[in-house]
Amino acid sequence: MSSRTTTSAVTFLHPFVVTRYTDELPADDYEMLADDDVMQSYGFAAYRRTATFPLNNWRAGKSVLRAVDHRELEGALPQDQANANTNAIRNSAAALSPSKDQK
Repeated sequence: MSSRTTTSAVTFLHPFVVTRYTDELPADDYEMLADDDVMQSYGFAAYRRTATFPLNNWRAGKSVLRAVDHRELEGALPQDQANANTNAIRNSAAALSPSKDQK
């Protein structure tokens, strides 16, 4: 069975936690390495995700390689964006709130 590795880049705006690790992963730019096994058939090739590794500080050469469940990251990214949008709305609403009338 052969395999492939794909890479992508994502940005977490807030620290996040994944199972199997007690410490928080920092908000940062991450390079995601995804390993897939290729399962050949007669008519097509299918891929099965076997490992996902988020690397932070990869530009500085100080990466920490951790295997995580790709489904957790797929859930953590939208949650991170939702938190960013909530904070932006909260901050903009406070900035746009009328000041108290002074009499």
